[in-house]
Amino acid sequence: MTKYNPADRDQHGHYAGTEPATSDHGPVEAAYLQAVAAFAKDIGVQQLAVREPQLGGFAHFGLEPPVDGYGLADLFPAGLAGFHDGASVSIALGLELVRGMLRDNGAWCRLEAEGEFTVHVGWDQYLYLGSSRSCEGALTRARALGLFPERLDASPYDFAPDDPAYVQRPADADFWARLHWTVSAHRAVFLEEVFAGNASRWHRLTRDSIETVRSRLVPRSRLAVWPDLLTDVATAVAALTDKDLVEVVWEDEDGQITSTVVDETQFEAVTSQLAGARAAGVVSMSAGEDLPLFTAVLPDSDGVLRARWQTEPTPSDRDWAFLKTLRRGQVVTGTVTSIASFGVTFVDIGGFTAMINIPELSWRPFNHPSDIVSVGQQITAEVLDVDMVRERVPLSLRAAQEDPWPQAAQRLGQVVTGPVTKILPFGVFVRIEDREDGFQGLVHTSELDQSPEDVIEVGDTLTVKIIEVDIARRRISLSHTQAGTTRFEGGIEAGSA
Repeated sequence: MTKYNPADRDQHGHYAGTEPATSDHGPVEAAYLQAVAAFAKDIGVQQLAVREPQLGGFAHFGLEPPVDGYGLADLFPAGLAGFHDGASVSIALGLELVRGMLRDNGAWCRLEAEGEFTVHVGWDQYLYLGSSRSCEGALTRARALGLFPERLDASPYDFAPDDPAYVQRPADADFWARLHWTVSAHRAVFLEEVFAGNASRWHRLTRDSIETVRSRLVPRSRLAVWPDLLTDVATAVAALTDKDLVEVVWEDEDGQITSTVVDETQFEAVTSQLAGARAAGVVSMSAGEDLPLFTAVLPDSDGVLRARWQTEPTPSDRDWAFLKTLRRGQVVTGTVTSIASFGVTFVDIGGFTAMINIPELSWRPFNHPSDIVSVGQQITAEVLDVDMVRERVPLSLRAAQEDPWPQAAQRLGQVVTGPVTKILPFGVFVRIEDREDGFQGLVHTSELDQSPEDVIEVGDTLTVKIIEVDIARRRISLSHTQAGTTRFEGGIEAGSA
């Protein structure tokens, strides 16, 4: 819907008439607003929702001088924070937003009644109205107002996600639990709250302030958690010379945090503003630089994430998205990347590093994790847990294998001969299977049929009877003296040999 007569287009389809690309702030602008109202009336829409609001910068086409307050003065009781994604506005208020966009005041948004009606204001006074009905009466009214409607399949300003495959992290219970954990680890972090494009607020978070800040966040805001980025002012000023487009954040003596986005032409001006700051920091606006710790978008009060915009994913966000695909008990494959000096084995499972603690490497006894796995080896393991707060995944290699202990229990009462593997003050261990990682059992000193002059050494063979297999405690008890008796004298975990 435009004020441009199609008859005035040249052979390339470009408008060649005399209508200006800016608003007349008068009857033509009024005609646009009356046309929007006519469509809303035909459809029966009484409320519109603000979607993807933007302020200044890319929201200002630059055809008219910018206006203080972006043309939103007195429109929202909460001020600029009332101009947020999902804000419900009456048709009258929606028309005032359209007026501000036609005048290029510096605020822009999509206006929608989901599934029924959309209003988009584009470059050079092009107005796009999407309707679920034909609205012939409204079309007739628009033509009578001197406007020129033209049917299109879609608006060029329809929302399109940056990455349709990207799963946006919501600021849900897991997010806030991780934030609490992060604050505990760092003692203080900063929360950047972006409630509209090019409009943000910064909050310093401590253990005592998280919930207070949370209760005051603007609905559907994009959130970014940063480490304590504020440093001495001189360092922040020096960092300006190394950047092109940055967001400068500073804290005054009263604890008030202010931020502004500037380019290299504005560095000198912002430097003077930093003169009275007690701390400041600089964040690059270039993609991939100075990423926060993790990000999220606020869901609605019912927990549903309806905001359509996306945050730039951090490594932590990518880990979160991967962890959401895992579940306890799931069998995964991965590659061993390292074995720590303290015994934990690290495994790459699709770009995320999981871990296997020593007890989960094998059902059978071993001396060192390298006896079981090696760096570069591909393994299959079971997921024991998915910790969304600490972003950790413990795995079990043995859980993905058959447990040999029930078979060992079936050997209760058997008499076997095996080598002595270890000698302790209270007894000796004897391997009862003919394999290097075979199960071992304890022969308590009371069950040794040895005279005082006899000496047992590692490697000697003993014939023993299996008198107990405790599957729950992973212990096997043996007797050298018993031959057909059932007397039991203690035991020790076979795996500790």
